[in-house]
Amino acid sequence: MVSPARNRFHGSTSGAQMKTMLALCVTGLSWTVAADAQQRAIDTEKSTLTVRVSKAGLLSVLGHNHEITAPIARGIVDATARWVELHTNAGGLQVRDPDVSSKDRAQIRSTMLGPEVLDSQRYPEIVFRSTAAEPSGTGSWRLEGTLALHGQTRAVVAEVKETAEGHYVGTARLKQTDFGITPVKVAGGAVRVKDEIRIDFDIQLMR
Repeated sequence: MVSPARNRFHGSTSGAQMKTMLALCVTGLSWTVAADAQQRAIDTEKSTLTVRVSKAGLLSVLGHNHEITAPIARGIVDATARWVELHTNAGGLQVRDPDVSSKDRAQIRSTMLGPEVLDSQRYPEIVFRSTAAEPSGTGSWRLEGTLALHGQTRAVVAEVKETAEGHYVGTARLKQTDFGITPVKVAGGAVRVKDEIRIDFDIQLMR
């Protein structure tokens, strides 16, 4: 038989272990809450992505540089970890070329969203996820990540600067051919768009 004294000893030890486990759980929960508190949603109403496509070719004077807005559907930023994820709906892209008619803008958009370029019906979402961030100056970072576009996922680099608390601006460059997209050309290539495009972003976090 086990003596009452031994029973009391085991009961006391078990109680101490339970208190320790409870304390660890509370501490872990506190760390989780603190980590989650660093993540903030992107204010999609105040944030913008602008894609800039330049013309090229012998008869480039007959072509147009394109300015395209890409509304952000949703996104999250962790300012402490320098981590970001954002989603854009390909079908939401709009052509803003100021020097062409509304009819021409509509035709350019149709080509851009069609099977020859983005093929937005098959690949409706564009997603960027950062993987690393290195300081490049006061309030500036070199942000590495992956971009899922046109059914392909490739590494990209963005230069980012914080202009105010929760406000970031920057630029990324990529080649269309890296994502399986053939740059549009006409007249046998005498008028075409450059392979490399530039993406400017202005990101405001929710307050």
